[in-house]
Parts: sequence; structure tokens; C-alpha cells
Amino acid sequence: MARFEIYSADMAGMAEQPMSADILYQMGLDSACGRHGETDLVSAHKWFNIAAMKGNADAARYRKEISAEMSAAEIAEAQRSAREWLTLH
Repeated sequence: MARFEIYSADMAGMAEQPMSADILYQMGLDSACGRHGETDLVSAHKWFNIAAMKGNADAARYRKEISAEMSAAEIAEAQRSAREWLTLH
């Protein structure tokens, strides 16, 4: 079975089926730990937020954890980014 890894939100929109909560959760983990570059808590919060909205309880827990390490401005940026992504996808 082939494995397809998504490295950016642009590629995420190219999927034939809607993104599952598990894939979005994994994208949050990747951003939080810097798997594909630098750690990006804003992106991690965005992906965890969307995954939590789709029913992933672990994503909600991780979103809460990283929120404690973020400024109010960073959280607001992540929320705006999540809304934008949801609007486009």
C-alpha cells in the first residue's frame, strides 16, 4: 500500500476525498515537532483545531497544551488560518 504524505496546505486541497481528522491531527503533530522543518506552533494549533472540530479528541488535548506556550496574537493567527482553510476546503 502506498503512503502519501502531505507537506503543505496547498497539497491538502488536492486530495480527492475530504481530509480525515486523523490526517489533520498528524499534520498538527508534524508542525509541533518540526518534522518537515522548524517547529511551527501556529500551524500546529491550526491543524489540531481543525482535527478537533472533525472529532479527534487527542487533537483537542494537544491544542490546549500548545496554547499554553503561545501568545494571544499567535493563537488568534492560528484561528484565522484555520477559518481560512475551512473556507477554502
